[in-house]
Amino acid sequence: MELRAELLKSIWYAFTSLDVEKSGKVSKSQLKVLSHNLYTALNIPHDPVALEDHFRDDDDGPVSNQGYMPYLNKFILDKVVEGTFVKENVDEFCWTLSAKKNYRPKNGVDVLPDKDAFHLWCLFNFLSEDDYPLVLVPEEVEYLLKKICRAMSVELSCVDVEDFISQEAVQQSGITVWAFLDFVNTGRLTRGMEKDSVTMAIDKVYQEIAGNIIKQGYLWKKGHLRRNWNERWFSLQPSTLHYYVSEDRKECKGCIELGHNCCVEVLPEKEGKRCMFCVKTLTKTYEMSAPDTKQRQEWTTAIQTAIRLCVEWKKSLHKDLKLRRREQREERERRRTAKEEELQSLRLLQGERESKLAELELLQDAQKQAQTALLQEEQKRKQKHVELQRTLQEQLQQAEEARVSIQAEMALKEVETERQRRRIRELEVMQLRLEEALHQEMRARQDEEVYCLAQARLLVEEEEKMKALLALQEEQEQYILKTQREKQELRQEMVTKSQALEEAQHQLEKVRASRRRMDQDIAAAQRKLRHASTSVKHWNIQVNRLTHPNGPVERRPSLGSSGVPVVSVPSLRDPGLRLYHQRNEREKEK
Repeated sequence: MELRAELLKSIWYAFTSLDVEKSGKVSKSQLKVLSHNLYTALNIPHDPVALEDHFRDDDDGPVSNQGYMPYLNKFILDKVVEGTFVKENVDEFCWTLSAKKNYRPKNGVDVLPDKDAFHLWCLFNFLSEDDYPLVLVPEEVEYLLKKICRAMSVELSCVDVEDFISQEAVQQSGITVWAFLDFVNTGRLTRGMEKDSVTMAIDKVYQEIAGNIIKQGYLWKKGHLRRNWNERWFSLQPSTLHYYVSEDRKECKGCIELGHNCCVEVLPEKEGKRCMFCVKTLTKTYEMSAPDTKQRQEWTTAIQTAIRLCVEWKKSLHKDLKLRRREQREERERRRTAKEEELQSLRLLQGERESKLAELELLQDAQKQAQTALLQEEQKRKQKHVELQRTLQEQLQQAEEARVSIQAEMALKEVETERQRRRIRELEVMQLRLEEALHQEMRARQDEEVYCLAQARLLVEEEEKMKALLALQEEQEQYILKTQREKQELRQEMVTKSQALEEAQHQLEKVRASRRRMDQDIAAAQRKLRHASTSVKHWNIQVNRLTHPNGPVERRPSLGSSGVPVVSVPSLRDPGLRLYHQRNEREKEK
């Protein structure tokens, strides 16, 4: 808001300079050119479509200041970004436009160069209030003239200033910038001064007020690496302390950031350096040496002021001083008004008293017989007068107490406002943290969805493997039934052979030997069956581990049609089982 107000002051001069007839209106073609130049000076992307739509040719008549303000606010001032442009360029453009029409030194004598007049114009705008037309109150004019004279090391001529300020037009409506420049061009303040001295003084005050420089000058600084002393040109602003190789400020050697964690301390003499002091930050300590004790005191005081402004979140010292002077003027005006009201009431009381005394004299002349009664009445009236004066004094005391309470209430409101500002900053930080937490939660949900999709794919694969295992179990059951039928057939054959052995005793021994061999083969086959069952269980455990990474799943043995657990049987390709069947075939043939 402060930057917008400062820009509006300069733009107001440019707009009024285009109003040749002083009717409060400017032609649309001139406003188009003005807007285009403002786009360029403020480094804003040009929007010719919006410009043409706003100032269409089918509209009749010029545009007033109120008609131009919506476009100025929406398409220009709302797009201004602080730090992307040089404000001095905008001021110089508006000065060039307005000075051609309004800045005409009397008698053709141009005491001030154009650059000095431009700097005074900028200082006038800075110190003026935000009320239009822009004027400067006499107190601010005197303050600015004193600053310039102090920079020239001369005393301000109070007589000339009083003659200028005491004019009736100045007292009623204030001082315009063109009247101020005409007064400076009269040469009353610069009698006997060289133009270079005046230019340097104005430039110094311009850098201090408009450039927001609290103090600048040469100091000796101790290096951090080589630890040698170098003379540097220092420039102090409310939040930074820059130091350069020379006062032209072309080569910056460093910057000291000032804040609430910084402090300045006076140091004793050492290493042959006098008037030493240091600026301490959280990371470094900067040692410096001033030319004399007075300069050291001025520098330490100025740095402490810059730190105070930084802590109080104030960007400009002179804006703060301007607000204080305005408050002091308002306070003086309130006191003057209160005093005038008090004097008016006292005059009324005095008039009443005089009228009452006149009435008493008339009554004394008319009623000499009642002199004693009149004396008593006079005493009563005197008592009433004393009481009235006492009442008046009490009212004045109450008014003073009310003023003190109002000031205390204003101070409390200022503290409450600062607390609300800190609360707003805390809420902004909290909002940033909540947004970051929301982004993290969204990323976590996306990861969870990816995990769920992967888990679903694993479940589908596990279901397919279960189907394959069920099919394998069915094949095993069929193979076991086939093996049981073969065993029954073998038993029948063994019965037949036993009957044949009864009939053929001579082959008994041979059959027994063969039967023992068969028993041995069956035992070997059973061992292989058990080994195959163990291998199947081990295979099932491996399958469970692959399909269930979170832990093994307990599987119960499959039950056959007769309720007997099904055990995996080795394939017929096994050599031992194949040998067993070959021996049975040979026995059948015999």
